[in-house]
Amino acid sequence: MHLSPLLIEDAVKAALKEDLGHGFDATSQILLPAGLSARGVIRARKSGRLAGLIVALSAFSLTDIDFDMQIFAEDGADIEAGDVIASIEGPARSLMTAERVALNFLCHMSGVASLTRSYVEAVKDTGVEICDTRKTLPGLRLFQKYAVWIGGGANHRFGLDDAILIKDNHIAAVGGISEALDQAKLLGGHTQKIEIEVDNLAQLEEVLENGKADIVMLDNFDFPDLKKAVEMVNGALMTEASGGVSLETVRAIAETGVDVISIGALTHSAPQLDLALDIDV
Repeated sequence: MHLSPLLIEDAVKAALKEDLGHGFDATSQILLPAGLSARGVIRARKSGRLAGLIVALSAFSLTDIDFDMQIFAEDGADIEAGDVIASIEGPARSLMTAERVALNFLCHMSGVASLTRSYVEAVKDTGVEICDTRKTLPGLRLFQKYAVWIGGGANHRFGLDDAILIKDNHIAAVGGISEALDQAKLLGGHTQKIEIEVDNLAQLEEVLENGKADIVMLDNFDFPDLKKAVEMVNGALMTEASGGVSLETVRAIAETGVDVISIGALTHSAPQLDLALDIDV
């Protein structure tokens, strides 16, 4: 996955504008002489998977063109506490103005990548794919999904237009599972995959009898029902387990035989990775 420089610039500019308020850093303007130079070093305080470095460095380059940067690690690197990730040298005022925005992106994206890596490692050798969801922070979806990818996970839909995913409220509004599947197949076009969410084995049986779905999401199934569901599907559909997934349960879920496990917590609950910018003047 690739993050467009245009998208990076738009997001970072918005974050800088938010942080600058009326357009200036009051503390740095008051305390630091205009011609003062400084060197900042981005360093890891905890181990994890690095993600979002180019986004973070954009905060400095968009604040001031007079920065000299050196990069010592790249996205996807597994870093340890104490590792130096990058150095930035230039105007002290601009360095401190961009610091928090840069770290907000870098710490958050690295936290998402690190949590994803933990889930991927937990299901190692099962053949199961760890996948994100649309439960993302507004405005940051592409950045969070990029971080999931860097962590070794896969991306579910980027938006509502990516694929047909029939959920419980759609079924209720249309009047039933078969009605929803029939309509989706008729109007969706031959290239459009159809996924449907089911809450129990009876609903799964109806999906299988209908035969028009490509993927079935098994929502909040317990372990016995997940195993039974995989047996019922018998390879006819791709199976996705979702809901109630944790690092403690993900291996057992994978061992039921599902194809994909989707986890909202990858993006809505990932803790930040502890990274810091140390400045010398």
